[in-house]
Amino acid sequence: MPLLSELQAVPLSTLLGAVGALVLIAAMLVGWRIHRRRRAQAARLRAITGCAYEYLRNVLLPDPQGIPLHLDFLLLTARGIVVVDLRDVTGNVFGGDQMDDWTVINGSQRFTFSNPQAALYDRQAAVRLVARETPVEGRIVFGGRSVFPKGLPTHARMLAALNGDFPAIDRQAPVTLPDAWLSDWQSLRAACKPSSLVAPKPAI
Repeated sequence: MPLLSELQAVPLSTLLGAVGALVLIAAMLVGWRIHRRRRAQAARLRAITGCAYEYLRNVLLPDPQGIPLHLDFLLLTARGIVVVDLRDVTGNVFGGDQMDDWTVINGSQRFTFSNPQAALYDRQAAVRLVARETPVEGRIVFGGRSVFPKGLPTHARMLAALNGDFPAIDRQAPVTLPDAWLSDWQSLRAACKPSSLVAPKPAI
């Protein structure tokens, strides 16, 4: 058995060194993937919160019946408070304001999910119960792996285009928001509780 004899001839230190090199390469690949994922998450966070003086992330807020609603993001912006609902889907998305169900087609896969704008309205209503003097808007934000071939519904936005609705602010500049808005925001912060759902909800 030539191969076995050749392996037996290789010094143990050489074999251990080769194994160590493989382990190091594997660790570097894992570290690179983690670093890349963290950079992508940080970039997404900046894209979402760049318009906000302050923000809340992954919180629960009771609806009018006292049922807690999960909110991915609440943003305090120059236009008021914005409720952001994240949707992390891959593929072509077909949806409209009057459609009960939206459809995702990704290759041979096809999924449907309920029109998310209705749930967004419920979240906005819950926020308005607390923030009575501050304008409240909502957006359903889709990442770069989603495509809307037939156009975006009214409250849906691509992540990269969110700053078209809510331009980035200079956080070094003084906050010039109305006192009533700041008071509403503090009330909202007090009403929200941390949520265990820390990842964007898939839409399918």
